[in-house]
Amino acid sequence: MLVLRLLNVVAPAYFLCISLVTFVLQIFVFIPSMFRDPSTTPLFSPALLHGALFLFLSANALGNYVLVIQNSPEDLGKDLNLGKGAEVADWLDGSRSPGSALPSTHFCRLCARVTQRHDHHCFFTGNCIGSRNMRNFIMFCLYTSLACLDSLVAGMAYISATLSMSFADPLAFLTLLPHSISQFFSGALLSSEMFVILMLYLWLGIGLACAGFCCHQMLLVLRGQTRYQVRKGMVVRARPWRENLQEVFGKKWLLGLLIPVQNVESSYHRQKEK
Repeated sequence: MLVLRLLNVVAPAYFLCISLVTFVLQIFVFIPSMFRDPSTTPLFSPALLHGALFLFLSANALGNYVLVIQNSPEDLGKDLNLGKGAEVADWLDGSRSPGSALPSTHFCRLCARVTQRHDHHCFFTGNCIGSRNMRNFIMFCLYTSLACLDSLVAGMAYISATLSMSFADPLAFLTLLPHSISQFFSGALLSSEMFVILMLYLWLGIGLACAGFCCHQMLLVLRGQTRYQVRKGMVVRARPWRENLQEVFGKKWLLGLLIPVQNVESSYHRQKEK
């Protein structure tokens, strides 16, 4: 438990550091050095267009990241007066009184609260993913993967021009790291160039991981399931996939694709207000 709590603090700081490094490399290294075309007008210059694209992707990724943290799933234990700590966990697991557990709820020991439609605990946001922030989490994964892909392409173009190498051969990227390590220790490669090469593989890993999370989460949303329900083998009521999408993305789904907006309220909160 101590290791998980430490990871819950280190992972968000690690993500923010990677985001800051990516922003600095794109704005101050890649764009000024790679997009120099004096024949084009400043309004439609490649540097301005690429910078606008990167800022759009980064703003959506960071905006949804903040909304995932702000829109924490409500603590049902406070509203239902179930108690705290292990007593709440026992009540939800049904060990104290069989059949009394709330449907689609889970007690997270890291967050110390009971969440509705609990999906999983995200260490990179330090928060549980539930009914209130599911859409923002999916959008965060989508735009993070796109921002990493954009940085990967720009970084490969920068390395290709700096080291006068071609990535036309698919094996060139796979053999780039071992060759760069040998050249770095032999003194033929600068530390700044080696750092950019390491960032290329980091962007590739983060981009693929976020894309996988996004696709897997969308599949669960279409089925009307959560990752916690799948892991526990819970049976969910079959509904049309359109209703499942609307429950997560709401009626303003198109607006949520373009700008970071707050997620829809949970069904438990709407029922409580009625």
